Amino acid sequence: MPVRNPVAYRWLIIALFAALLLSCLLSLGFGAAQVPLAKVAGIVLQNVGLGDGGDFSRGQAQIVWQIRAPRVLLGALVGAGLVLVGGALQAVTRNPLADPHLLGVSAGAVFGAVMVVLFLGQFAGVFSLPLAAFLGALGSMLLVLGVASRGGRLESDRLLLAGVAVSFVVMAAANLLLYTGDPHATSSVMFWMLGGLGLAQWSLLWLPALCVMAGFVVLMSLARALNALMSGEQTAVSLGFDTRRVRAQVFIGSALLTGVLVSLSGAIGFVGLMLPHVARRLVGAEHRRLLPVCALLGALFMVWVDVGARTLIAPQDLPIGIATAAIGGLFFIVLLRRKA
Repeated sequence: MPVRNPVAYRWLIIALFAALLLSCLLSLGFGAAQVPLAKVAGIVLQNVGLGDGGDFSRGQAQIVWQIRAPRVLLGALVGAGLVLVGGALQAVTRNPLADPHLLGVSAGAVFGAVMVVLFLGQFAGVFSLPLAAFLGALGSMLLVLGVASRGGRLESDRLLLAGVAVSFVVMAAANLLLYTGDPHATSSVMFWMLGGLGLAQWSLLWLPALCVMAGFVVLMSLARALNALMSGEQTAVSLGFDTRRVRAQVFIGSALLTGVLVSLSGAIGFVGLMLPHVARRLVGAEHRRLLPVCALLGALFMVWVDVGARTLIAPQDLPIGIATAAIGGLFFIVLLRRKA
């Protein structure tokens, strides 16, 4: 049964937030070089100014704070952002299978990243990859909406098929660029094809953090409109909402957030599909309650998926996109069986 009581809901949010903080701390010790929890805590406390040293080596401090800490935080931001996008897309499309990966948004962002790496270079400095990924994601989203629309109306049943078709076409174009591009640059592009958190750096975290927080604030302001759209187009219009404007805000915001996240983490699929369903089981479909739970569950999920990626085939890293595709594919099959 979903949590309805306001007090119980607040305790759920506190519990999820505490679990996320604890998970982030615990995850810093996992990897090819294991670091005990006591040393991890000492390193973190020293770097945040709450301690003056401890029983750990300089190498352990470097691994935990400079390599793993930004990676864990990026994973949490990516998970939170993708699940927020998935929950919003499922609301405005009234399709429980909608997510940025299946709707072709991630594929468009990957295409933009490939264009930058192979041909355009740093044309806008540090913003080159996020900007190109956003434009690719937005272009892909608009193409999907154009294919799925009929007579000016968006048909939910056609949306998923249009997303899968456009995703295949866009990924085919990206693969063609890889095949005809510089072989030396091609190997680095595989990162965006498979997904990973290896690009995480402290200096880059501000951009996804800003975008995820802005996306959360915007979606929370649209929560009543998302509730109305879940009930149907006519219901939303009768309540005074401009459905075209709401959808445009969600679609453009989803493309922007997905583009920024994909530019730093590659294409990580199915996260935005799975976790909104879990969140609805916990708190129901009211979006003012749903969205915070979506963000926390997404962050928590990605932190532990990253732990698995770092440890399963250590000392090598398993691309996170492979892990989420395996988990998400099974979830997708179960969801389809239940809908059948």
